[in-house]
Amino acid sequence: LLAFGVFRIKSDAMESWRFLPLIEGAGTVLFAVFAFFYLPRNAATAHFLNDDEKILAEARMLLDSSASEDDDGVFNLRDAAVIFLHPTTWAILLIEICLGVPLQAVQLFLPQIIGRLGYDAVKTNLYTVAPNVSGAVMLLVLGFASDLTKNRWIFIALGFMFTFVGMTIYAGIDVESQLNVAYFASFMMTWGTSAPSVILDVWYNNNTPHPSRRLLLTSVAVPLANFMGIVASNIFREQDAPKYIPALATTAAFGGTGLVCTILLGAWMAYDNKRRDSKEGVRRTVGGVGAVATERLREGPGAPEFRWFL
Repeated sequence: LLAFGVFRIKSDAMESWRFLPLIEGAGTVLFAVFAFFYLPRNAATAHFLNDDEKILAEARMLLDSSASEDDDGVFNLRDAAVIFLHPTTWAILLIEICLGVPLQAVQLFLPQIIGRLGYDAVKTNLYTVAPNVSGAVMLLVLGFASDLTKNRWIFIALGFMFTFVGMTIYAGIDVESQLNVAYFASFMMTWGTSAPSVILDVWYNNNTPHPSRRLLLTSVAVPLANFMGIVASNIFREQDAPKYIPALATTAAFGGTGLVCTILLGAWMAYDNKRRDSKEGVRRTVGGVGAVATERLREGPGAPEFRWFL
């Protein structure tokens, strides 16, 4: 909607499309300044909570954390770097790469993809609104479903499947003669990039009880996915316009690879949980039978009581 309005600006100073990144960037910077001064460092310094609420908030976070009351809360890089000795970390980073390319491709080039439908620039940008809104709705649907079923990997895999199918359909059909099918495929693209980007971050955070290691992994994984914008920017080449078949095929390939990797990692975690149950002689479930205090799971897979959150 913003692009639709901006593209109607008439100016002799610069092309109308150049106003879009200026407006979006300025809004981001201004809100960052506001957030820096407004948001508290922690619950204890939250000015919008009274004393009882601060105590309750601190207790809840401590209950859900592997930190102890004696923890000084100082980030230890040497201790945090141990996370990279876990093979699952590298599997997660590989999935982040596979997610990053479709995510950035859809975010950056959805107008070019929909432009193949044959509309003018203003109408093309307007036609990107519905797919993006449906992507936000799908994020909520899959997010609530993930929490309800206490499962992450199935919904991440489902998102990758949406991306793969959407890109494959768009690349394989005659768009000009099947406009409705092509436009529906663009909806599937947004479904497949909106939800997994959030649920994947939640998944590996659920499986990293150590606060410093969780911080380090998140600080690497999220920028890595964003870095894949470089790949997306180089596969949507001008000489391939307006069909962009190589770009769509490449993006679909990353989506398909992410789907396979997610299924394999989820299946391995389920197998390892059963192996740990058998070895310990106790069947532990998330927040249920055999559940233990998070503090005892600080070392993650190194703790006998640890079970993977699927």
